[in-house]
Amino acid sequence: MTLTALLAIAAAAWWWHTHSPRHGAGASAAARARALRTPLVRLATALGIRTRAAALADRSDAGAAGERRTAARLAPLTHAGWKIFHDRALPTGRANVDHLAISPAGAVFLPDTKKWSADHPVLICAGRLLHGNEDVTGRLNGLRHETATVARVLGVPVTPIVVMDGPQLIGPHGRPATQLEFRGILIVPADRLTNHLTSRAHIPGQRRPADLAATITSDLPPYTRRHRG
Repeated sequence: MTLTALLAIAAAAWWWHTHSPRHGAGASAAARARALRTPLVRLATALGIRTRAAALADRSDAGAAGERRTAARLAPLTHAGWKIFHDRALPTGRANVDHLAISPAGAVFLPDTKKWSADHPVLICAGRLLHGNEDVTGRLNGLRHETATVARVLGVPVTPIVVMDGPQLIGPHGRPATQLEFRGILIVPADRLTNHLTSRAHIPGQRRPADLAATITSDLPPYTRRHRG
């Protein structure tokens, strides 16, 4: 196959992927991956040339898969009266929130999926959050901003929860932990998320769940509908 034919195929695939409407959990991360895989990037990959854009696209795809797994774990809560939303756009800027969960009592939680390598544990040391030996404290700054913004939109407190998809959590004395609390943010293993939420299901909120859901629908729309292209 000629180089021209390869490029034409890559261009057609890129156009189809970037123009395909997709919504729901992981949609914006998947859209970032599709946008990064331009025809030239796809061609380079086909020729065995590794590019930074392709590596970033792979990371976005992994993040999208992690968000979809979190969504699958949250789905059964709807049978118990929870209201669940995924991949919602903030009112300004290009940030999004992965998930929002409203308990039957009206408490609001913001689970944020982190798909990090399972090769290294997550722990707190000397007031810093570490992933192995890497200081990842700053990676929670976006979550703090998102939580504060959603709280302003809804007019109620919002509890942030990091959903750690991959790494093991290490607590005091080097022992495995089922949760960590770091500067007001709860960090839990992905497979323990629903346990933590159901244990907090009866925490009273300040607004009716139906009213909160209506505000989210109107003021925090699906990210991929607000940001196209």
